[in-house]
Amino acid sequence: MSGWLIYGATGYTGELIAREAARQGMTPIVAGRNPLRIETLGKSLGLAARVLVLDDPAAITAGLDGITLVLNCAGPFCATAEPMIQACLARRIHYLDITGEIDVFERAQALDAQALAAGVVVCPGVGFDVIPTDCVAAMLKEALPSANELALGFDGSQHVSPGTAKTAIEHLAEGGKVRRDGNLIRVPFGYGARRIDFGRGETDAMAIPWGDVSTAYYTTGIPNVTVYARASREQLRYAGLFNAVRFIFGWRWVRELIASRIEARVHGPDEAERASGATWVWGEATDPAGASKSIRLKTLEPYALTIVGALGVVRRVLERPAPAGTTTPARLMGSRYVLDLPGTEVLSG
Repeated sequence: MSGWLIYGATGYTGELIAREAARQGMTPIVAGRNPLRIETLGKSLGLAARVLVLDDPAAITAGLDGITLVLNCAGPFCATAEPMIQACLARRIHYLDITGEIDVFERAQALDAQALAAGVVVCPGVGFDVIPTDCVAAMLKEALPSANELALGFDGSQHVSPGTAKTAIEHLAEGGKVRRDGNLIRVPFGYGARRIDFGRGETDAMAIPWGDVSTAYYTTGIPNVTVYARASREQLRYAGLFNAVRFIFGWRWVRELIASRIEARVHGPDEAERASGATWVWGEATDPAGASKSIRLKTLEPYALTIVGALGVVRRVLERPAPAGTTTPARLMGSRYVLDLPGTEVLSG
């Protein structure tokens, strides 16, 4: 298998992916900012290690010598995706990441022509954000080609890693987002509250600014997209109050203070939680005549799915030719990719 690199390999998810890659006999180069941590990880796994800092474009491109593909696992991706994608385009290297950030997906789509000219694949979102929901979106489009409304969502563990928590903090001031008539629209937290059966009984839910608000549009062409997550009654009550103060998260010092506390106190789910956890994924497509189709799946716990899902995409891009340009997981891997992942069960649809 050609040389490839995991950037952010000492982060919570990056290390899990690196360890599973090594267990499978894959030989990625592990890379990150901290020399001691990245060298220690490399030695423990028997993998080559590189120190790579993203604030020097020349250093990034030099650090990618001999690399065919980069899997970026270092969030927040609003800080790491752009410099790494630009370096990959310059060196004609495939780029993947595990982001769920709408702005990163949109920026990647804007670079489609450059990726096509470079002959490389650019595919953000090859983890739980957004493999299962992207595949559900694609399957619904196949089942109802006339659909003009798409609702997606999930119900599962809300135990997150430090990187996921810090990414959320970066975007709290923006509120929620949905897609209407092909355009991204800001909405308040708590928007669209409704009851949804994600696959284990009806529950309260509200719209969230999940990556599919961007990617589902490029995967399916459906112009109206909303993504939901299970929400408690307490969360729904506090959502309205939070809208009044979310502006404070636009202050950098507030985000940095919270990020430092996250780093010290948030650790992500442990091995037992990843092994025993599950997520219920739902989607519903509707057309102008009122016809509708729905799908419900049960999948692995989000981080467990990210590990196997991301490595599956890595193998696909390295081992078989793929169309160049910016793409989405379902367009690259096919709508049924999530069904091929371990632990996925079709509940309905």
